[in-house]
Amino acid sequence: MSLSLLLLISAIILLLAYRFYGKYVYNKFGLSDARKAPSHTHRDGIDYEPSKPIVVLGHHFASIAGAGPIVGPIIAVTFGWIPAVIWILVGGIFFGAVHDLGSMAASLRTEGKSIGVIIRNQIGVRGKQLFILFSFSTLILVIGVFSDIIAKTFVANPGVGSASILFIFLAIAFGYANKWVGNKNLAFVLITIVGVVLMYYFVYLGTQIPLALTYPIWVGGLLVYAFIASVTPVSLLLQPRDYLNSYLLYGLMIAAVVGVFVSDPTLEMSTEVQLSSESLGYVFPVLFVTIACGAISGFHSLVASGTTSKQLDKESDAKLVGFGGMLIESFLAIISVGAVVILTKQEYTERLSIEGPVALFSTGLGGMIANLGLSETFAVGFVALTVSAFALTTLDTCTRLARFTLQEYFEDMPQPAAKVLATNRYLSTTIVVILSVLLLGSGEFETLWPIFGSANQLLAALALLTIGVWLIKNNISATFVTIPMFFMFTVTLASLGLFAFKNFEDGGYVLAAIASLLFVLAIALILLAIKSLKKEVKTSEKTS
Repeated sequence: MSLSLLLLISAIILLLAYRFYGKYVYNKFGLSDARKAPSHTHRDGIDYEPSKPIVVLGHHFASIAGAGPIVGPIIAVTFGWIPAVIWILVGGIFFGAVHDLGSMAASLRTEGKSIGVIIRNQIGVRGKQLFILFSFSTLILVIGVFSDIIAKTFVANPGVGSASILFIFLAIAFGYANKWVGNKNLAFVLITIVGVVLMYYFVYLGTQIPLALTYPIWVGGLLVYAFIASVTPVSLLLQPRDYLNSYLLYGLMIAAVVGVFVSDPTLEMSTEVQLSSESLGYVFPVLFVTIACGAISGFHSLVASGTTSKQLDKESDAKLVGFGGMLIESFLAIISVGAVVILTKQEYTERLSIEGPVALFSTGLGGMIANLGLSETFAVGFVALTVSAFALTTLDTCTRLARFTLQEYFEDMPQPAAKVLATNRYLSTTIVVILSVLLLGSGEFETLWPIFGSANQLLAALALLTIGVWLIKNNISATFVTIPMFFMFTVTLASLGLFAFKNFEDGGYVLAAIASLLFVLAIALILLAIKSLKKEVKTSEKTS
């Protein structure tokens, strides 16, 4: 079988899923343009800002993608490329796209608020507090880890750091230009063309003016940037940067696909399925935790309900951005698998242990793009720069999301100090940055990070639980949500249970305790949801 055939079949499946299943899911959520979107009803020019669907898609896709659909699928190929591809396609269509669009839909009907507030409305205040504490902790960890990863990348590749700084200034200029042209479609197309051309030029220019700085300076600069990106109007920095950056990834995917069809490489890796791995564990549940962003990821619910829902111009845009954005990411995950299945299993295993997944992706995909007549060195560098750019996108989006969750946690509290935290975006962002600095200084994230694969998927299960309760309370059949929900709870609880047991045996009592706490959190929220639904049934019986 050739790689081009695998990509073609996958693309057709995803397109058909968007056309038919996407329409079905959209109709089930009852979205309609007859209702004004929160971007209009709560417009403040900071977080709530109606925008063109292509711009919101760029922001959403850039925020949810990051390195997730690259790292996870490549590592999961350890179990065999066939189960990885099947889970990406099935998970992306029936799990991830439903999860993302559902999170967006529920948020649109809850004043653009996050999943935490939706939990409060559907399950109760205690459920909201538990979920927000958990998601806030996850976001702080991600900010700390990505600050570390990006700073180390910039130290090792000063040209990437230079290009990234140029991207930021370009995004600000684009944001002001977009505000100036307003709703003039032709003018918007023209400034987009200029912005994309300059962005690709800056990829080259960055290599010519490398900025060599130390690790502490880069970390400090990144956190200052994340603070600014969190408090400035979304239309002037975060949104335009994500929108322009999305063209980097679109270009990368198009170049890779064309390169594959030009060279038409065969799949060298065998079709053998490996049920267990000494380093990873058993295919169930590890496969479904390792491949997150390419199939379903709880982080997406935070983005969909945290920033994206506040920018949708109308409810019908949610199908393209939520359902469509997830399927584009699934295709990126398929391309990631394609970057390594052209190797034999032995070559893949040896190179993965030496180079790591991102470098393996860069060399594999760079080689395919080089078939278009480009220098392989340049092609590999372009792939690496694109991955770094999206890691930076994840950093600034996470900072804004952490600020949202902190504010939403305190918004129901009557104390004056709580009111200040809930309304002052500068103070809440400062707390987020300080906590991230403390985490970076402790080094604890390096030992805690492995558990957050399970925690991320637990977020997805909890989001599906919330969406399911919301649908049931609105007398809408929720089977298309509850089936993925039950599966994700099974996967995450099994994974956390095995993780806790293994670390307890190995003497890792802190990690075992954290895994156990996450397990208990999931059970507690399930019980709160059941209690809420029973209360709803009793109320309905009394009124009927």
